[in-house]
Amino acid sequence: MKSNIQIRGILIVGLAFTTAALAQTTKPIANDDIIEMVKNHMAESVVISAIQSGPTKFNTSTSELIRLKKLGVTDTEMNAMIAASSKSQDGAAVAAANADNSAAPAPGEVALPVSQSRMPQVYVQQDGAMHELPLEKTQLAQTKTKPSSMKSLAGDSVVTQGLQAGVNTVAWDASTHINSPLGGSAVSQAGGIFSSVMSRRKPTVTYVWGVASPASGNVLKTVSPAFAVDFSRVPQVNSADYEPTIVKLTPAQNTCRIVGATQGKEDVRSSPAADWEVYSHFLEERVMTKNERLAAGKYKVAPTSELFPGEYAVVLRPVSTTKPFSGGDVARAQADGLMFDAIWTFRISDDAQ
Repeated sequence: MKSNIQIRGILIVGLAFTTAALAQTTKPIANDDIIEMVKNHMAESVVISAIQSGPTKFNTSTSELIRLKKLGVTDTEMNAMIAASSKSQDGAAVAAANADNSAAPAPGEVALPVSQSRMPQVYVQQDGAMHELPLEKTQLAQTKTKPSSMKSLAGDSVVTQGLQAGVNTVAWDASTHINSPLGGSAVSQAGGIFSSVMSRRKPTVTYVWGVASPASGNVLKTVSPAFAVDFSRVPQVNSADYEPTIVKLTPAQNTCRIVGATQGKEDVRSSPAADWEVYSHFLEERVMTKNERLAAGKYKVAPTSELFPGEYAVVLRPVSTTKPFSGGDVARAQADGLMFDAIWTFRISDDAQ
């Protein structure tokens, strides 16, 4: 009987040691573990292998890196710790993105596709599937015509000629490559076509946003389209400052489509200062929409009533109408200017149902 009790005790102790060992193997490696290995004179290659085989939970703040350096941790080992920490954060970000989109949509609802793109994206639900709409560019024209109505702007030949010229094409192409710098010279040269309305006194003029083609190639067969919008990863932009909406476009002389207009100083689009309240008095035909916020910078959008046949677009607009913009950013379609200039056009067909 006594021997059985002894055996049972040995088994319990052994099980405890095994459990402790398993717990130890799954515990993330932290800063103090690295310090302990260094103090025990483990080879640098061994320490790095331990870091890379992780899991890890490192503190890589400036003060902590200084402490590690003083305690003998090498630069190579600290670089490995920083790399492992960054990898863990990226994995957590991807997991969070997947979690945001993991919920199965109810029948008939739009499911937001998972994307790691840094450019804003819009998808439309059609034929039982999600289709990405191409991100287009708005052109910026300048005229003396007062922005009293979309019809009057559509009849202004200065506006239509400016939009047809595509003066922002170079600026847009450069800005869509996030790491491609763009100097002010391109924008200054682009403004040359409006020399007929320029003056030395720099008066207030009308700036018109438009799309330089007569009709959209994205033809929808439904009068109640549903969209999924994702602008959660655009660099240098606070996604909380914007929301998606739908606007009706105004055809102009069968050459282009007017999006909207506002007024500003003649040289505002060459200014880097963020002091232009573009949207405070912006003229546009905005469609009433129902927006469902899924996560930061991610929405489901649909019109509240059926759309008539015609030209429309999904756009991004500031939540606050007094949000200031840099005219230079708007002209170059970069940062906040990229958000305001971005457009995804579509056409409701005559036989849409």
